[in-house]
Amino acid sequence: MQDAATMNEYLLLSRGRWDADKSPQEIQATIDAFYAWHAKLVTEGKFKSGQRLATGAKLVTRNGITDGPFTEAKEVVGGYWFVYAPSLDEAARIVADNPCLACGLLFEIRPIEAQQACAYSEANETPRSGDGST
Repeated sequence: MQDAATMNEYLLLSRGRWDADKSPQEIQATIDAFYAWHAKLVTEGKFKSGQRLATGAKLVTRNGITDGPFTEAKEVVGGYWFVYAPSLDEAARIVADNPCLACGLLFEIRPIEAQQACAYSEANETPRSGDGST
């Protein structure tokens, strides 16, 4: 394992749904392979545990609280984990071996921002000019 000072933390989001043509046995074998792959990476210091997400959801806005779901099937977030790698490219290479890719899931990897939010710095929440965001 590399020196912890050279490692960055990334959020890994599991997205999508299992392929409809896969049997429960194929999917379970993939799930079992995932947990073995994950345990190996935790032992190597490249992963930190996360969790699957339950199906219930609420959306809280300035207008109130709404029951979910809120996304298209391809956008469903099924779980989250954390990856430790020296770069986003290396994190992607690690995640490219995820057994669940073979059964239809996809994975979004996002760098963890260590700094607090600031209205004067561009961030994910900053409106893009001309997009109508307020």
